[in-house]
Amino acid sequence: QVQLVESGGGLVQAGGSLRLSCAASGRTFSASAMGWFRQAPGKEREFVAAANWRGRSTFYADSVKGRFTISRDNAKNTVDLQMNSLKPEDTALYYCSAGDTVGDFVFWGQGTQVTVSS
Repeated sequence: QVQLVESGGGLVQAGGSLRLSCAASGRTFSASAMGWFRQAPGKEREFVAAANWRGRSTFYADSVKGRFTISRDNAKNTVDLQMNSLKPEDTALYYCSAGDTVGDFVFWGQGTQVTVSS
């Protein structure tokens, strides 16, 4: 079992930046793939970014490539999402997730709201 708690969401103007953080506890964090997903009102949850257990392999949705960066610190049991050049369409509830492999996420946090104003 993995417990995930997100933080760092908020309101920002278009073009601005936010850094989300996810603190993990429970089973060995370093053995887990970690990811970020988001869900906008009226839409399905979508993949944003992921990192394998070492953090050496990272993956991004096309919509955020070049703007978002995922990073993890296995010593601190945290995974961050640096979001730059934010757009109104990035507005969503952002979820941290964990699983055995990238693409097999089974543990979820409660989410943190990101709102980008135009």
